[in-house]
Amino acid sequence: MSPLPLFLDDALVVVDKPAGLPSVPGRPAELHDCMASRVQAELPDALVVHRLDMATSGLLVFARHKAAQSALGTAFAQRGVAKGYVAVVAGEVADDDGEIDLPLIADWPNRPLQKVDHALGKPSVTRYRVIERLHGRTRVALTPLTGRSHQLRVHLLALGHPIVGDALYAPPEVAAQSPRLLLHAHTLAFAHPVSGKPLSFESPLPF
Repeated sequence: MSPLPLFLDDALVVVDKPAGLPSVPGRPAELHDCMASRVQAELPDALVVHRLDMATSGLLVFARHKAAQSALGTAFAQRGVAKGYVAVVAGEVADDDGEIDLPLIADWPNRPLQKVDHALGKPSVTRYRVIERLHGRTRVALTPLTGRSHQLRVHLLALGHPIVGDALYAPPEVAAQSPRLLLHAHTLAFAHPVSGKPLSFESPLPF
């Protein structure tokens, strides 16, 4: 397991996933290496709780038994987990903070892409706050209130500020500005699935 876990006990393990590594195995053979398999190589009882996009780096939690997996899964589903991300986006975001409330749905002809769909999309909400404006870019803190696939990437695109390095959604000139997606799962806070003790974690920003 690389790097070393940020937290480990009998109920769960928290790790820092690098960008470009899948959370779970993919269908192509080249995607069989993933964070789950690396964790399970050293902790065979580790169970998947949630996922990050392959291109996204940062905090990822695995449970170590079924009861913990169920409790953590419920916490994620019922918004009992506080998730914080940091991204660098193209352009200078005008407002210091705001909320993006746009329903999302899978763009089936163009899978795995997602899209805004006001008629059929599932409710999706992201809060954002400007950290700093960087000469044509903006570093933003993001709080997803829902957990849709590619939510942050699609919401920021819809705001007119695609994430730098986003090969799926950004225009080519923005995608080409970074060899990786500049999106990082920076903070995570939730109640321990067994003891109920509050836990919080922070992963250093890699960009």
